[in-house]
Amino acid sequence: MSHGHPRLLVIGENVMDLLPAGEDGGLLRAAPGGGPANTAVAASRLGVPTRLLARIGSDGFGDRIRRRLLAEGLDPDGLLAAEEPSALALASLGPDGSARYDFRMDDAADWRWRAGELPDELEPGVRALHAASIALFRDPGATLIESMLRREHGRGGVTITLDPNIRHEVIGDPASARALALRHAAQAHVVKASDEDLAFLYPDLAPREAVRSLAALGPALVVATLGGNGAFAVCHGREVAVPAPEVEVVDTVGAGDSFMGALLYWLDRADLLGDGPRARLATLTADDVEDLLRFAARAAAYTVTREGADPPTIAQVEVRQAGGA
Repeated sequence: MSHGHPRLLVIGENVMDLLPAGEDGGLLRAAPGGGPANTAVAASRLGVPTRLLARIGSDGFGDRIRRRLLAEGLDPDGLLAAEEPSALALASLGPDGSARYDFRMDDAADWRWRAGELPDELEPGVRALHAASIALFRDPGATLIESMLRREHGRGGVTITLDPNIRHEVIGDPASARALALRHAAQAHVVKASDEDLAFLYPDLAPREAVRSLAALGPALVVATLGGNGAFAVCHGREVAVPAPEVEVVDTVGAGDSFMGALLYWLDRADLLGDGPRARLATLTADDVEDLLRFAARAAAYTVTREGADPPTIAQVEVRQAGGA
């Protein structure tokens, strides 16, 4: 299912999710996940040639993670075999299908990047670099990732996209993490944040004010996912909101990641990723942003009707569109 040389690089973690199984939830089912990995899979399923830059653990969970990524057509060249174990997350589901996680990851491979393991330059053909979630915050890897983002922002050859996907329990001191996330946002051209992310980054602001504050840091496009309240974006001062599609929620695992993967696909299809990123994104009209938000919301809506992180193909998004969602 490989799509050829990568146009999208995603950097971040894999996490083995231990999910409730059985009628009473007393059993556990192991499912490979992790926000950045889910986003890479989501983009690949939609047809974007994608490489995940990730350190893969040395245990049996790592073997399953690698098999998943290869089966989804991700470029294998970004997958580094690491000595450390895989990150784990014990998930519990609320009555509304929302997921909460208890993380086991102090010694995990995913944040142990070393000098020389990340590429010194991006190969020709790469149009976007997407960074996300826990790997942005846990050293020693976080420092190397930040340096890579700053370097590529300065070069101006690719679109930098960001999904902070804040996990309070595992990113250290909140004030330091908040400052780091805002530095990342200033290096990005596109930022996607959930309502929970916004509440962490700007605890005193309402969601839309928080989006405006993120946009003021420099990104050309900031998109917020607001759960049942839909999505909201600020793009070069223009503001666009769309409602959430009405669906029966099974669980919300991977919904935001599917949204992000779909957003990247839409921008790639519209030739809005690549060199001169701000100039490309400056061509977005309010109608374009609305189309982008509706497309990504349909992808997320498909995912919440499925168990676990199971993003759609382009045909499945189009079926949902035809159904009026």
